[in-house]
Amino acid sequence: MEIEKLNEENIKTLLTKLLKRSPISYGRYEASVNEIIKNIRERGDAAVFELEKKFDKVDLTPENIRVSDEEIKEAYTKVDEKLLNVIRKSLKNIRSFHEKQRQNSWFTTDEKGIFLGQKVTPIAIAGVYVPGGKAAYPSSVLMNIVPAKVAGVPRIVMCTPPGADGKIYPPTLVAAHEAGADEIYKVGGAQAIAAMAFGTESVPKVDKIVGPGNIYVALAKKAVFGYVSIDSIAGPSEILILADETANAHYVAADLLSQAEHDELAAANLITTSEQLAKDVSREIDGYLPKLSRADIIRKSLENYGHLFVAENKEDAYDAVNQIASEHLEIVTKDPFLDMTKVKNAGAIFLGTWSSEPLGDYFAGPNHVLPTNGTAKFFSALCVDDFVKKSSIISYSEEALREAAGDIQDFAECEGLTAHANSVKVRFEK
Repeated sequence: MEIEKLNEENIKTLLTKLLKRSPISYGRYEASVNEIIKNIRERGDAAVFELEKKFDKVDLTPENIRVSDEEIKEAYTKVDEKLLNVIRKSLKNIRSFHEKQRQNSWFTTDEKGIFLGQKVTPIAIAGVYVPGGKAAYPSSVLMNIVPAKVAGVPRIVMCTPPGADGKIYPPTLVAAHEAGADEIYKVGGAQAIAAMAFGTESVPKVDKIVGPGNIYVALAKKAVFGYVSIDSIAGPSEILILADETANAHYVAADLLSQAEHDELAAANLITTSEQLAKDVSREIDGYLPKLSRADIIRKSLENYGHLFVAENKEDAYDAVNQIASEHLEIVTKDPFLDMTKVKNAGAIFLGTWSSEPLGDYFAGPNHVLPTNGTAKFFSALCVDDFVKKSSIISYSEEALREAAGDIQDFAECEGLTAHANSVKVRFEK
C-alpha cells in the first residue's frame, strides 16, 4: 500500500471517496426499489411470492413462508456442537452488556402538586432483517435481536432469504431461535422490508426494522422510513487504526485486512505518527495477501479505499480521526486509554494490542451494528434505547397551574396562539 503524508487535502479526498459508498448515493437503484415496494403494498403475499420466485428461485406459499418448528429442530442437527456453544457464549456476553443499558420509567413530585415523569415502553413489534447467501451472518442475528429482547419487545419478527432449496442457513436459524425470535419468514431483499413495513396476509406489519443488507435493502429501508422506524442506512464496513511506534505491525496489518475482506467497498485505513510503522505495515500486508482466501476482494478494497497516513504529530492524528468518524476505531498506542479521551467520533473504539476488531464483531458484547460513512458524528451503535419509546408524563394541581397561568398565557400570546392562552385562562375565570 502507498504511504501518504497526512494533510487536510488527502483527508478531504478520503472523506469524499467514503461518502460515495453510501447507499444514499446510489439513486439509480431507487426506481426498482420503489416499484417493489409499490407492488408489495398493493398486492401483498402475491407480490412477495412472485418476487421470491424471481430473485431467490423459491416457490413460496402461505403454508411454507413461515419457518416451522420442525425446520428449526432440523437446523440444530446441522450445526456443530462447538459452534452452538460459541453462539451461546456470545449471546450471554451480548445480553449482559445490553442489560446495563436498560432504562426504567421515572417520576417526580413536589409539594404544590406537580407530578412529572417519563414512561418507558417497548415497541410492540420489532422487525429484524438478516442477509442470506454469501452474506449470512449469524452474529448479526444476535446483535439485532438481543437488544430488542432486553428492551422487552413482546413480538420479534425476522425475515431472511431462503436458499434455492427453500431452507434457511442453519446457523442463522439456530442463532435466531437462541436469541428469541418469535417468528421467522423466508423473504429477502427489498420485498422483505416492504412486507414488514406495510404487512401482507402472511407477514405482520412491524413498528421498527433493523438489520443489515445489500443496496436494495438499504434503499428500501430509506423509502419506508416514516411508515416505520429504522435503525440506520448502513454502508460498507470500515476500520481506522490509530497507532504509534509501539504498535506491532504484524497485528495492525492483520486487523486492517480483517475489514478489507468484507467486500470491495470496505475501507481499511491507518493513521500513525511513525513512518517506519507505516512501511512495516505495508510490507506485512503484502506478506499476508497470498495466504488469504478473499485476497482478490481485499486487493480491490485496499486499492480504492485503503490508505496508510503518516501524521506529523498526535494532534493532527486526533483531528483526522474525528473527521473520518469511522465505524470501527482501534487505538494501538503507548497509552490508548489517554488517547481515547481525545476521540469524539467513532462507532466502536478498541483499545490496545489485544482488542482486535473481530472481538467486537462476535464476542465481547457491545453491539456491532454501528454508524458508517462518517455518521458516527451524530449516530450511535444499536442499543436497547432503539426499541423503546419514552412518553412524557405531566400532571399539575389547581394551585400549581394557577401560579404558572400568567406565564403560559404570555408565552402563547407572544406566538399569536390565543386559543392556547384561552385554554389556561378559562380555568380561572369567575
